[in-house]
Amino acid sequence: MTDTKHRSSQEIDPNRPYSLERDRFSRIFLGLGIAGLVLSLLGYFLEPERFYFSYLAAFAYWTTLTLGALFFTMLHHVTGARWSVVLRRGAEALTMNLPWLFISFLPVIVGIHTLYHWSHADAVAHDSILEAKSSYLNTTFFVARGVLYFGIWTALAFLLNRHSLAQDQDGAEARTILLRRISAVGIAAFALTMTFAAVDWLMSLDPHWYSTIFGVFLFVSGFLVATAFLTLFYVLSRKRGILAGTVGIKHFQDLGRLLFAFTVFWAYIGGSQYFLIWYANIPEETVFFLHRWEGGWKSVSLLIVFLHFLVPFTALIFFASKRNKMLLGAVATLLMVMHYVNMYWLVMPTVTASSAMISWVDITTLMGMGGILVWLFLERFRRNPVIPLRDPDLSESLAYHS
Repeated sequence: MTDTKHRSSQEIDPNRPYSLERDRFSRIFLGLGIAGLVLSLLGYFLEPERFYFSYLAAFAYWTTLTLGALFFTMLHHVTGARWSVVLRRGAEALTMNLPWLFISFLPVIVGIHTLYHWSHADAVAHDSILEAKSSYLNTTFFVARGVLYFGIWTALAFLLNRHSLAQDQDGAEARTILLRRISAVGIAAFALTMTFAAVDWLMSLDPHWYSTIFGVFLFVSGFLVATAFLTLFYVLSRKRGILAGTVGIKHFQDLGRLLFAFTVFWAYIGGSQYFLIWYANIPEETVFFLHRWEGGWKSVSLLIVFLHFLVPFTALIFFASKRNKMLLGAVATLLMVMHYVNMYWLVMPTVTASSAMISWVDITTLMGMGGILVWLFLERFRRNPVIPLRDPDLSESLAYHS
């Protein structure tokens, strides 16, 4: 791509392509994805029970990350933010992975009887709690809700991308208003579907346990990891000389502020959930945390507290650290790693209560799904203009560079 240093919005010709050439990193991720999927298929035959739980942890990781990008995009539109205009295409490209994640949901459906205790009729018949919840927790309704969630999310991603790219061609300011309206309705729909998906896919792994803020906890986790992904992506892009004159130090500073704010918010929601349950001391509520404080899970729980909160909090609390791209990239990487640890912590005690040891199937499922999704993201980002060429606020976003 032509060097964009010191470009203004007037210097960007909307009639010529402003996208990236295919590079070796895209092919590397594709190779990793194919290798991971092949090895995961082997894991399915060798360790079928472990495979489904490993797959669910990977599915939860990449789905929450993608949904976080969808919320990032809608938040940008509904608030009329100007600083993030040049960052919007990265988030938009991520959201277009949702149709592929819908396909990735199929193994969860196939493995429903392995993953979810409530899906067994004999278990429901001998458990009064499961029987009371059976009108909601049943296989048919579970699948139907999953299809509905992905239908709504995919529709939102499609509409947001369609009108954003169309504005590159016609420059119509009316599309900015339309995108804002879609996002306003979309955020409400997102809040409901994200909450129910959190209950369905993760909280119902232990159908006797419940938390009224679990959906909020998963939403915050997803938005935080999506912001971390975008931060790392743009840090690495800048390092390679891409968008060097378009995404500047103040953009990174504001990304750092978002990372800091939502790291604190994540800790607040997670801590509130823990302390309310601890204080009430009701057995059916405390069992969730008890399982994660026994065996090797105690170390994982403490690791999450220190590396998902205390280290990023300490690193990002200073003004200068938010303007240091190397430090910001390191913190973003740490948050992405710890988000998987967090998903692993939510899923795996269901099947390995006595041990927190990671399995090779955990790695292959994460690598297989992630490799394909990152490759799709890079291809989508490459094919389209990497900034919104005729967004009315583009000039202000570019001026925000220094």
